[in-house]
Amino acid sequence: MRTVLAMIALATLAACGADGEPVRPSMNAGVTVTPSGVHPSVSLGTKVGPVNLILGL
Repeated sequence: MRTVLAMIALATLAACGADGEPVRPSMNAGVTVTPSGVHPSVSLGTKVGPVNLILGL
């Protein structure tokens, strides 16, 4: 849970534009149900120029 909160905090800081042009963060969340159980997934990302940065769990 701490990791998710840290990722959200970093994405929010990057989106505010404090160090340059603001960037737009993205977030994806999902749940996969398989015969072996339920698996949640979360990913946060941002695009700065030609670079995409995506962190996922």
